[in-house]
Amino acid sequence: MPFDPCVTRIIPELRAWQEHLHRNPELSFEEFETTAYLAELLSVMPGVSVSRPTKTGLVASIRGEKDGRQTVLGVRGDIDALPIEEASGLPYASARPGVMHACGHDGHTAMLLGLAKLLSAQRASFSGEARLFFQHAEELPPGGAVELVRAGAADGVDAMLGLHLSTNWPTGVFGVRAGVLTAAVDRFDITVKGKGAHCSFPEQGVDAIVTTAQLILALQTISARRVAATDPVIVSICQANAGTAYNILPDEMTLTGAVRSFDPAVRERIKALIGEITAGITASAGASYDYVWDAGYASVFNDEKLTALAEQTLLSRFGKEHIDHIGPIMPGEDFYAFLENRPGFFVELGSRCPEKGCDRPHHNPGYRLDQDALPYGVQYLYDMALKLLNQ
Repeated sequence: MPFDPCVTRIIPELRAWQEHLHRNPELSFEEFETTAYLAELLSVMPGVSVSRPTKTGLVASIRGEKDGRQTVLGVRGDIDALPIEEASGLPYASARPGVMHACGHDGHTAMLLGLAKLLSAQRASFSGEARLFFQHAEELPPGGAVELVRAGAADGVDAMLGLHLSTNWPTGVFGVRAGVLTAAVDRFDITVKGKGAHCSFPEQGVDAIVTTAQLILALQTISARRVAATDPVIVSICQANAGTAYNILPDEMTLTGAVRSFDPAVRERIKALIGEITAGITASAGASYDYVWDAGYASVFNDEKLTALAEQTLLSRFGKEHIDHIGPIMPGEDFYAFLENRPGFFVELGSRCPEKGCDRPHHNPGYRLDQDALPYGVQYLYDMALKLLNQ
């Protein structure tokens, strides 16, 4: 096994923590029971001090006892769940109707608890401070990371580490990339305002549904015809609502959509293009509109030096077969907020094992986390923490 004995010894606890969290999920900004559970576990670990800079976020600090440079290393794990009715069939499935850990955050939290336990026991072997962020509300913009940063919880942190479990890679394989890793995530809401009428006299109204249908199709030309093919962009309409009866043309129709992009200039261009296209199509139909752009998470940018250190660490610990050099990925991450004033590195950790039924995508009711991925994450974080704190 590629794990240190200290990591192997806590595997049963990692599984127990993850199962408890999975059974008791809480939505973004509502993680009160979760933080209470974490605070209780952390309170019995020697040398660990706990603070709550936000209502549902928790930060654990562990100071080393070794003389040397007083580096402050931040490590983040998110704790919130999703509004999904679980259908995984797990014996420890969610006990809370309509709420589920379907994105691996229970695993992230368990791994961060494992790191806390290891560092607590090894305080004499490092200098500086390990600051562990049990972060709330990753799933719901503006996100818990922003709240923690604004509350001053990250003040003085020299570098940040984070990871995300993913069924895009086999269990124990790490997806590594320097530079831009995740997409910027934005939302837009459009209300097309027509004029209601009886369906048998459509000429007496302004059909909001037909106008919106034209708009939906036109918005899909942004990535195909208005942005260079070398700039990855996704414009998706995810909600469309209108009408109260089968024979009434409604006054208005609402759209909600999502945009994913990587280049800040392209991001601003898409925002403007959606407004221009909406204005043109509604005007041609005699309708009007409201348009709201809600800027969400920016891209996560991995520091080159930290990426190189992480890759060397993974190579020496697990071997090259556990490293995959990946391209940019479209999911968003509020981890970016921790990187605005400091370098950081974020890695994808594979947790796909079809033989165990652990191959459903994230945000799926049948999602299952392969618990064998947990010690890989703990070992990696432990190795990186000791290296960075002892530099």
